[in-house]
This record gives sequence, structure tokens and C-alpha cells, in this order.
Amino acid sequence: MCECWRYDFSVCDKSWTVDVQKHSVHTLVFRSLKRTHDMFVSDQAKAVSRDDVSHKLKMGVKLKTDYSAVLHMPILKEGKDRVSQLPAHLQGHAPYSQPGVTLTADTKMHRNPSEGGVTSVALVLPPSQSLHEGGGTRTSALMRRAPTMPKPQWHPPWKLFRVISGHLGWVRSIAVEPGNQWFVTGSADRTIKIWDLASGTLKLSLTGHISTVRGVAVSTRSPYLFSCGEDKQVKCWDLEYNKVIRHYHGHLSAVYDLDLHPTIDVLVTCSRDATARVWDIRTKANVHTLTGHTNTVATVRCQAAEPQVITGSHDSTIRLWDLIAGKTRATLTNHKKSVRTVVLHPRQHGFASGSADNIKQWTFPDGKFIQNLSGHNAIINTLAVNSDGVLVSGADNGTIHMWDWRTGYNFQRIHAAVQPGSLDSESGIFACMFDNSEGRLITAEADKTIKVYKEDESATEESHPVNWKPEILKRKRF
Repeated sequence: MCECWRYDFSVCDKSWTVDVQKHSVHTLVFRSLKRTHDMFVSDQAKAVSRDDVSHKLKMGVKLKTDYSAVLHMPILKEGKDRVSQLPAHLQGHAPYSQPGVTLTADTKMHRNPSEGGVTSVALVLPPSQSLHEGGGTRTSALMRRAPTMPKPQWHPPWKLFRVISGHLGWVRSIAVEPGNQWFVTGSADRTIKIWDLASGTLKLSLTGHISTVRGVAVSTRSPYLFSCGEDKQVKCWDLEYNKVIRHYHGHLSAVYDLDLHPTIDVLVTCSRDATARVWDIRTKANVHTLTGHTNTVATVRCQAAEPQVITGSHDSTIRLWDLIAGKTRATLTNHKKSVRTVVLHPRQHGFASGSADNIKQWTFPDGKFIQNLSGHNAIINTLAVNSDGVLVSGADNGTIHMWDWRTGYNFQRIHAAVQPGSLDSESGIFACMFDNSEGRLITAEADKTIKVYKEDESATEESHPVNWKPEILKRKRF
């Protein structure tokens, strides 16, 4: 029901009464819509008139951008004589200035070219783009081929050679001495053990750490062994007396890795306190504290060339450091997960980093990204590479993947059985390293064993061919 309102007006001593009917909101809205509809109903569904100037401009741009590569060719008509020149409306003008070809009975229907048409197109192409080559036809003149992955170098497969037992906890770190006679391992059982490389027998056990030994390194310049652990300690052992001769104090939390500079007496350690520290080996002085990471620094590597120090962190970044200034030279943020390992190529000026998302390759000195190595779908704990271009990645699920460094081709996958008596969940690779001959690969594992792998000398390229297909490259930018 509608209500009526009464208004009394009085102007110039005259008065009158007006009755105004009050409508509901629904009625008012409906009336407004009806007025709008009546206003535009005559133009409903009517196409906008075409502007000839703008249409010609549009077609000219389309002709230039989409068909510029073939505008110089003659127009071919099936079943009729070939027209060797441009049509009249395109003569005397720049080849891209006209709006297009008028639709006729001949042009509005798409037809595949005949053999004669293909031949006539071949006659007007330059020799370098000929469609006929070796009797066959190809379309490289009109289509750019996508880049394909080059064929990888053949590498012989690796097989398990020896399993060494002796540690009572997870084996966390490995180092090979420069003479290639023995190697050293650090374990969660708080001991450091030295093993004969040829026979795999135990030569010596060193005790002194009060927690897991996370890193070991053997000096090439002096008879010293360096170790670090979760007890925040960094120790220098004299191997002539088998005793600790120096301690390096300064880290505020567990020390996860260490590395020796190849040309100067400098030791670099990294820790869960989000720092890396540079030590003078002789004086035990803390030369630099490399700060900038926001989480645990899990790995560190040194080299003689710039940048001399590279660190990887659980904050998912890699930092390249200026050793002289003690400051960051570059920060690489491509990884999305924690970076747990970094390895330097022994011959090329580059390195690889491992994370749970993938393995990435970089070049020095600025850390330019090369490529991703995807497929090892696990947390990558360790990487190793030899001079032949074999990159090894070890993961927390016990799998080892072998890669061709140049192409990123995954040519072998290994999952060795755990030591009898161990749980399947103890299948994990914590560290791996090639010996100095690069003919043996040593792995430190969660089943408390050390495994040694060798190349299969009986394998040939015919018996183990590369299962490779020239797939189109899909390089990521990150």
C-alpha cells in the first residue's frame, strides 16, 4: 500500500494544499530502470560504426608485425598463373604501409600450398634459407628451432666397492689427506677416525670433542688436522703427536663446517650463530667475523681466486665474500630453501650449490646463474665434483645422483642398502668426497658406515649407452 502525504504551501498571501503519494523504494528503482531502458532501447545490439582511418592503421600495424617476413614474396594463386609482383594497391608504397589484402573468393578460404607453390616460394628465398635441401623439405626458413640440450659426455657407471664400519654414530664429515694414503672422518660418536684409503682399515682414533664432529679438514701446507663440532669448539691437531695444539674460541653456537685457504695460513669456520669467522692459524686470532646471514651458516668453501670465501646458509642465500675487507661481495638469492652444501669445480671457475628445491650452477666472480639440475627430489646434504665433470649429490633419503656437469644430465642413481641391523630410516648421506686420484668416491652415511664407490672399469659406452633424448631446454631464470 502506498501512503499519501499532504503539504500546505503559502506564497504571497495565497495558500493551497497538495497531496503527494509516497512510493516504495522498489517502485522508484523500477521506474528509474524503465526510463533508462526506454532511453537506450533503440541502440540496443547495434554495432559501433567502423572508423576507416583507425581500421586502416590497425591493419597496417598487423601486416607489419605478423607478416613482415613474407611480404617480399610473390602472391600465389592455386590453379592460376603465378603473380610475380605485389598487387596494385601495394605498388609504389613501403611494404608495410597498407592495411592488408581484401577478402575475395580466392583469399577468404585457407588452402594448403601445393608442391608447385612450395617450389615457387623456394625460388625467391635466399640460398641460406632454401626449403629444398637434400631432396627434402624443411621449414627452418619460416620457423626458429627451439634450443636443445647438447649430448652429454659419457661417464662410466659407479658401483659400490667397500663398506667400512667402526663409528658408533652418524658419520658427518670426510677429508682426504694430500698424499692420498689415508682419509679422516668425524662422527656423532664424538670421535675422529683415520682410515687407510687402500685397505679401509682403521689407523687411529682421536678423542677430544664433547659433541658431534661436524667438519674435518687436512692441511696441505703443514701436518695439521682441523676439526669443528656442535660443542662450539674448533681444534687444531698435530698429527706428529696426535694431540690438540690450538683452540679457536669465538663462535657462540655449534660450528657446522670449516675449510682451509689453499695459499695462505687462514682457516674459515661457519656456525649456527649465523656468522662465519676467519682465523689466523698460527696466532689463533679472529681476523674477520663475516656477518650478514640471518640464519645458520651451513657450509663454507675457500679458493685462491676472487671471491676467496663462499658461504651457504639456512636463510636460503649464498654469499660471496671479500676476504681482505671482510664484507659481502655478492648475495645470491635464487634458492627458495636452505642451502646446505657448496662445491667448487676443480678446473672451471664456477661452483654448484645444493638445496631441497634443486641444485644450481654458478660462475665466478659475480655468481652468475648458469642452470638448474632438477630431479633429486630430497634434501641435498652434500655435493662433490671431479675433473671429468662428474657431479655427485647425496641426500637425506640415502640416494646418490650422478650428473654430467656441462649439460646437467642425470646419468646414474644409486640407493645403497643400509648396514645390516640398521633401520631403513637410517639411510642418509651426510658427506661425500672424491679422493685425490678422483677414481674413488667416499660417502659418510647415517647407518654409521663409510662407503667407497669406484668406476666400473668393464663398462663401455656400448654396454651402458647414454639414455639421452634432445629435449627442448626449459631454462629457469631463478
